[in-house]
Amino acid sequence: MGIQSFKAAGWKALALLALSSLLAGCGINTIPTLDEQVKAAWSQVQNQYQRRSDLIPNLVETVKGAAKQEQATLTAVIEARAKATSIQVDASTLNNPEKLKQFQDAQNQLTGALSRLMVVSERYPDLKSNQNFLALQSQLEGTENRISVARRDFILAVERYNTEIRTFPGRLWHAVMYSDLPVRSTFEATTPDADKAPEVKF
Repeated sequence: MGIQSFKAAGWKALALLALSSLLAGCGINTIPTLDEQVKAAWSQVQNQYQRRSDLIPNLVETVKGAAKQEQATLTAVIEARAKATSIQVDASTLNNPEKLKQFQDAQNQLTGALSRLMVVSERYPDLKSNQNFLALQSQLEGTENRISVARRDFILAVERYNTEIRTFPGRLWHAVMYSDLPVRSTFEATTPDADKAPEVKF
């Protein structure tokens, strides 16, 4: 009797192993994996926006010293930064298209204010030759590139995730196991004339 129960337990373990291998191979884990990739990509977007936000006070102080009469431009940058950092976002923001759009709009306003601040440098030779300004300008340009890459990676992660939950067999797994995970919103061009290349002068 002991040998038979041992054999039965062995067959059950073998069947369970075969079943779990079958389930793992058929995509049951694909949806949560892609969802985590979306969240990780979103965190990287936030990380780059935070990096830009951290650079702005130094940039503003540098410009203040060389271009005191540009107070309106400096104020616009400070206010746009305050607004952008006041919108609290986390992974749950991905489930709220309205809050995601709010966040995007605030970041776009900050981008516009920074662009106007950079144009100021053309009018001030002292500022253009200031090593601190040049270093900060270079760091901001690099950060803008990183933001662009992070946003692209986020868009691709959302595309993979949304495609998985809307096509077979992912659609079945979504309906049966992961119905609480919604279709994700992605970035949209919310700036007027975003389809046109901007004219940037330094």
